[in-house]
Amino acid sequence: MELLEFNVPPMLHYISSGHTEFAVGDRHLSRRNIRVFDLLAVTHGCIYIREEDRHYEVSAGNVLILRPDVSHYATEGCRSKTGHYWLHFQTTGAWQATNAFPPRRAPESSDVWDESRNFFASTSSLVLPQYTKLVQPGKFWELIDRINELTPEAHLNASRLQQQFIFQEVIRHLSVGIESEPLTPASACAEQAAAYLRARFREEITARSLGEALNFHPVYIARCMQKEYGLSPMSYLLRYRIEQSKLLLMQTDYSIARIAEEVGFNQTAYFSSCFQKIEGISPRHYRQRFSQG
Repeated sequence: MELLEFNVPPMLHYISSGHTEFAVGDRHLSRRNIRVFDLLAVTHGCIYIREEDRHYEVSAGNVLILRPDVSHYATEGCRSKTGHYWLHFQTTGAWQATNAFPPRRAPESSDVWDESRNFFASTSSLVLPQYTKLVQPGKFWELIDRINELTPEAHLNASRLQQQFIFQEVIRHLSVGIESEPLTPASACAEQAAAYLRARFREEITARSLGEALNFHPVYIARCMQKEYGLSPMSYLLRYRIEQSKLLLMQTDYSIARIAEEVGFNQTAYFSSCFQKIEGISPRHYRQRFSQG
């Protein structure tokens, strides 16, 4: 499956859009290096187009995103009357074409102190299918119609901003197709395990109890989580508990002992040792960063 992976933020931004009707024999324009992403969403009929070595027959209810950095050209004229929405968008961030989904993210160590000083936002991967069948085509057409209706007023800041807001909903609808892709058995097992650990991180959890809860052998669960998250179940749980403790250290005046208990540690000393090992600083010193005076 051809995918487009974007680093966000910055968010993708809308440029222009419209609706075009092709008569029998009409073709999509052949172009190269157009410098914008060109989204084609067919409402009826079919567009026949090639990008590099990939041939697409974009029929009703399907969407194709043409890349800004390569050539595309029509392979034949429309065989019937064909209507399609087109929408140009771009990003100022990094992106790539890929056939592989990005790896799932384990609980990451975050430091609110550093974030507040550096004013840098952490990035995530936004993955869109380059060619896909719409899950809700009617809703998709409605969103682009709303964007197009604002075009006569696009010289007004408020209208232009509203177009950007609606465009983000367009992107969300496209990403739903990716999110609804069936998981492999190993991915599904890892997802279930991660959800279970997050929901019950305050409880005492062992590899055996996790296996019994999910109806999988503990060794299989460990193998799946290592593949999907790069961590064993217990390492994943430890990381998540430490992240939750950092929130409590910053947002409450609970004692270190109580915080250890709140996030699932039976011994305060062990909690402090794990915190020091992962964060490179003691829980007490971490809290002092946010105290006055």
